[in-house]
Amino acid sequence: MEEATYRGTVYPWQCDHVGHMNIMWYVGKFDEANWNLFARLGLTPSYLRSSGRGMAAVQQNIAYKRELLAGDIVEIRSHLLEIRDKTIRFRHDMANAETGELAATCEIMGVHLDRQQRKSIPFAEVIREIAMRHLSVPAEA
Repeated sequence: MEEATYRGTVYPWQCDHVGHMNIMWYVGKFDEANWNLFARLGLTPSYLRSSGRGMAAVQQNIAYKRELLAGDIVEIRSHLLEIRDKTIRFRHDMANAETGELAATCEIMGVHLDRQQRKSIPFAEVIREIAMRHLSVPAEA
């Protein structure tokens, strides 16, 4: 099983008027998990800065399964589903770390880009090699 890409807490000010963590905070916590996953693949902040590369989300689908409340401990585990020449697809599973209950999932398609040209660009071979070792194996039916 993959190591967590995010751990945190739901604070009262992250909750909406009905007492649940507001959807904007789900997105924020998933975003933090993105950068931890990317770093594991070699897409570290220093690599992105020095190479002039970047990542951009082009599609994001979130499924909300269980509400999270103030004080809940949150853990996200991420799974690399696919890497292509210029794109990457992965899923985050957000759970209540105390109960183990799945709270939400988020599947994202990201594009590797040249920040100066603002165009998609192939991943470096070393990044592809690392990513291939992190690909999640589909569950047997």
